[in-house]
Amino acid sequence: MSMSCLLEARAVAHTYRDGPRAVDGVDFRLRERELVVVLGPNGSGKSTLLKLLGGLIPCREGEVLLREKPIGAWRFRERARHVAVVPQFLPALPDLLVADFVLGGRYAHRHGWNQSGAHDRQVVSHALERCDAADVACRSMQEISGGQRQRVLLARALAQEADVLLVDEPTNSLDPEHQVRVFALLAELVAAGRAACVVTHDLNLASQFATRIGLMAAGRMVLDAPPEAVLRREVLQPVYGEHLYYGRFDDGRGGGAPFVLPWLQKP
Repeated sequence: MSMSCLLEARAVAHTYRDGPRAVDGVDFRLRERELVVVLGPNGSGKSTLLKLLGGLIPCREGEVLLREKPIGAWRFRERARHVAVVPQFLPALPDLLVADFVLGGRYAHRHGWNQSGAHDRQVVSHALERCDAADVACRSMQEISGGQRQRVLLARALAQEADVLLVDEPTNSLDPEHQVRVFALLAELVAAGRAACVVTHDLNLASQFATRIGLMAAGRMVLDAPPEAVLRREVLQPVYGEHLYYGRFDDGRGGGAPFVLPWLQKP
C-alpha cells in the first residue's frame, strides 16, 4: 500500500539578502508515516529548507506543495491545520504561563477570536503530558530551563494537531533521557499516521528512529536514503571530515544499526 505524499519540494532554492545561497535546487518529499531526519554540517541549509517547507519564508525559486497545492496558496489558518513548525528557539520569550503558550497552538482550530473551550484545554493538557512538561504548566515561559522550553515548543506543535511536523533541532539542551523520549514520541506520532521532518546533528538518534535520512552540504541534498545507506564512511567523510568513528550496535545476531561518534584519533 503506497503512502500519500503530504509535502513536496521541487528544485527549491533560497538566497538570503547579501548572504550565501543557503538552499540550492533541493528536491524533497515527505509522505505519511515517515520520520525523515535531515543531517548536515552547520550552514548546510537544513534550517532554511525547513522554513521553506513550512512556508515561513517565501519560495521564489522552485515550489513547495502541501497536499499537491502550492503552500503559498493556503490561507494561514488552513495551512496551520496541516503543518506545525517547531523552531530551534524563540526570538523573544513571551510573558505567559506555559499552559497558555501551548494553548496558542490551538489557534488553527478556533474561529476568529473565540475563547478556548474545554476541548482545547484537554488537548493542551494531553500535549504537555506527552512531552513530559506537565509539571511546568503553571510556570512562566521566562522561568523554565532551556530543555524544558524545548519540550514545551514541541507540546505547542502537538496541540496544533497538524498532519505534518517540521522540527528544528528538538534535542538542543535536553539530557540523554529526554532526547530519546522526544524521538520516541515523534516515532509514535508518525506510526499513528502523521509525518515528521526533523533537523538534528545527532547521527545516532537518526540511525535509531529515521525512516530516511536526507544529508545536506553547501545547500544541496547529497543523499536521501535509508539510514543504512547514509551512515557510512564513504558518504559522511566528504561532508563531515575524518574525525568520526563508525560501528554497529550489537543486536545479538552479528549485526545491528550503525552508529557514528565524534572521534579524534590521537597520534
